[in-house]
Amino acid sequence: MLVLRPQTKKGDVAQLVEQRTENPCVSGSIPLITTTRQTISQFKILMGKVIREAKFESVLLIDDESIDNFINERVITTSYFAKYVIVKITALEGLEYLKKNIDHLPNVIFLDLNMKDHDGFWFLDQYKILVKEHPIYREKCKIIVLSSSISEEEIKKASSNPDVYKYLNKPLTESYLEAINL
Repeated sequence: MLVLRPQTKKGDVAQLVEQRTENPCVSGSIPLITTTRQTISQFKILMGKVIREAKFESVLLIDDESIDNFINERVITTSYFAKYVIVKITALEGLEYLKKNIDHLPNVIFLDLNMKDHDGFWFLDQYKILVKEHPIYREKCKIIVLSSSISEEEIKKASSNPDVYKYLNKPLTESYLEAINL
């Protein structure tokens, strides 16, 4: 838990007292901060309690590996990258989710390339069609390819796609998330 001492000023992060707790949502329960470079602007002070704000509202994970989804969801939530994580296990499910939720699009889409049935490249082709019909998709959603592929051809193909913001190798880490500034 992070507790502000009474004499703490808003810009004085060094005065934060770190204590361990169980629930990662509210002060009295925020996990230890691992870096002192974080600023107090990332936190809300509410009734004497500190609540860390998520960087983004929501993220969509599209990956057919349940273990990867579990780990990625955990990294995203515990690092306060996003408030909500939506998980879809096929490219088709991810595409259908976007079509049905055009008014509540995720800020970031983490897309795996190697999936059964339809792969990540199929998703990118279909996404391009969506963007032509509704340009808001490109404005609201940034696609980050998150893959274990080591094929230079696949990496180059994904990275050169105009709808792909970034290419990252698995596993997803907190330092990867910190480096994402949309």
